[in-house]
Amino acid sequence: MLLEVTNLVKEFEKGKPVVNRVSFNLFEDEIFALLGPSGCGKTTSLRLIAGFESPDDGEVKLNGKTLSTPQMQVPPQKRGIGFVFQDYALFPHMSALDNVAFGLNHLPRHKRKVFAEEVLCRTGMGDYKDRGPSELSGGQQQRVALARAIAPKPQLILLDEPFSNLDAMLRDSTRKEVRAILKKAGMSAILVTHDQEEALSFADRIAVMNNGRIEQIGTPEEVYYKPKTKFVAQFLGRTNLFEVEAGGSNEIETNIGPIKLDCNACGRVVCSIRPEHLTIEKPNGSSPEKTGLIVGREFKGHDITYHVLLKGERYIVHTDNRILFNPDDKVVLRVLEPAVVLQESMN
Repeated sequence: MLLEVTNLVKEFEKGKPVVNRVSFNLFEDEIFALLGPSGCGKTTSLRLIAGFESPDDGEVKLNGKTLSTPQMQVPPQKRGIGFVFQDYALFPHMSALDNVAFGLNHLPRHKRKVFAEEVLCRTGMGDYKDRGPSELSGGQQQRVALARAIAPKPQLILLDEPFSNLDAMLRDSTRKEVRAILKKAGMSAILVTHDQEEALSFADRIAVMNNGRIEQIGTPEEVYYKPKTKFVAQFLGRTNLFEVEAGGSNEIETNIGPIKLDCNACGRVVCSIRPEHLTIEKPNGSSPEKTGLIVGREFKGHDITYHVLLKGERYIVHTDNRILFNPDDKVVLRVLEPAVVLQESMN
């Protein structure tokens, strides 16, 4: 276990915790994401780990060493943690090489630039070592900032919304490059982001945060396909929600017809089924009460999103681009996978 975060609490206003009993562990060589909407406490959690904020309760340990409690606080510069800021925070008057060499005080002066150049080359920035930040693109600045963070060989890298200032195409390519660099270097990292696609593609595990709490921790596949709460189901992409009365079995009756569940359920329950786990077909003699109407269509190249109205309820369906229907076509919905039974929200 590399990092242990236990019951962290932080209040800036009495009685209104921004971070409320946050706990998670980070393993060696793991990339972990704190994902959630603006104001959910994810950046404050990161700052508590970095030592920029002190907790009102809870504990942070790195490799078994206590870094933070309400009674004691190891200074940020002595934690062995690297930090990549949202705005990169490069020194504007220094070259890329000097920016990376700046934090290498543990090395003899004559070795700093040699090692800094090695790190820049590992991030693909060796040819740009003499350029200043203003002469670099956003993606290049990002890689210099990453090189500066990993050069002192920290035990952990913290990334605070590092790709948010890049345009969509550059964000995707830079994200892949940064992940590859971290994995090749064998470094552990925590990413803070509000971008669901970013977290799902970048992290090995994800903690979904809401109102200062963690609602679910799991692999990208687990949190997407097996959400535990209504918030997680809705925040991680589109979903169809069913609120029905369950009779104790693993099947429920809905407007669509009988639907299998991922577990036995009893009483009033809320279930989630992803749009790609539904498909649509021609009615072919189906009874009118089971026939829906396409009220919206979004062509996206590789797939199509349909909005289907059935008995006053709207359903979202993702299909591949070979399943072709038009608005006002009558269709029948068919379920491809079991629905997931959700817990009550933690808040």
